[in-house]
Amino acid sequence: MQTRKTPSFSPFLINHSNKKNYMIQENQAMPAGDLSQLQDGNMVTHNTEVLFANKKVVLFAVPGAFTPTCSASHLPGYVVLADELKAKGVDAIICLSVNDAFVMNAWGEAQNAENIMMLADGDGSYTKALGLSMETAGFGGLRSQRYSMVIDNGTVTSLHVEKPKEFEVSKAEVILKAL
Repeated sequence: MQTRKTPSFSPFLINHSNKKNYMIQENQAMPAGDLSQLQDGNMVTHNTEVLFANKKVVLFAVPGAFTPTCSASHLPGYVVLADELKAKGVDAIICLSVNDAFVMNAWGEAQNAENIMMLADGDGSYTKALGLSMETAGFGGLRSQRYSMVIDNGTVTSLHVEKPKEFEVSKAEVILKAL
C-alpha cells in the first residue's frame, strides 16, 4: 500500500461533498481528488492537489463525450481559442467528464484537442465533491453539469454553471473575457 505524506494544512483537503446541496463557489479551494487520462497508451492518474497547484487553469465540464452540444460547440470552442487562453496566462486547459479515460482520449483525438487535457472522472466522485453532478437516469446515469471555471493556485476565481439544457455561460469566449 502506497502512503502519501499529507501536509499539515492544504486547501485541497477540504471535503465539501458531505454538505447537503453544496456547490463549489468562487473564492473556494478546489477539493482533493484524482482524475485519469490516457497518455501514449498509458493510464495516468492526476491528483488535483498537484494539477492545480501554482497554476492558472481553465476547467470546463461536459455531460458527455461525443454528445451533440459537447462535440459541435463546447469542446471545439476551447480548441479554437486555446492559444488565446494561454496568451492570457493560462497554464492548462482541462476538459472534464464523468466518463472513462479511453472515451475521453478518443473524443480528444476526434476533435483535434491536442492542447486540451482530456480528463476522466470515471466514477463521478470528483464531480460530486464539486457539487456539480446531475442524475440523468436512462440517458447515462450520473453526469456532470455543464460549466466552466478559472482556477488560480487551487482556488476558483471564476465559475460559470449552465442552466439545464442551455449553452451560454460556459463557452470558451465567456472564459476568455473573464480572464
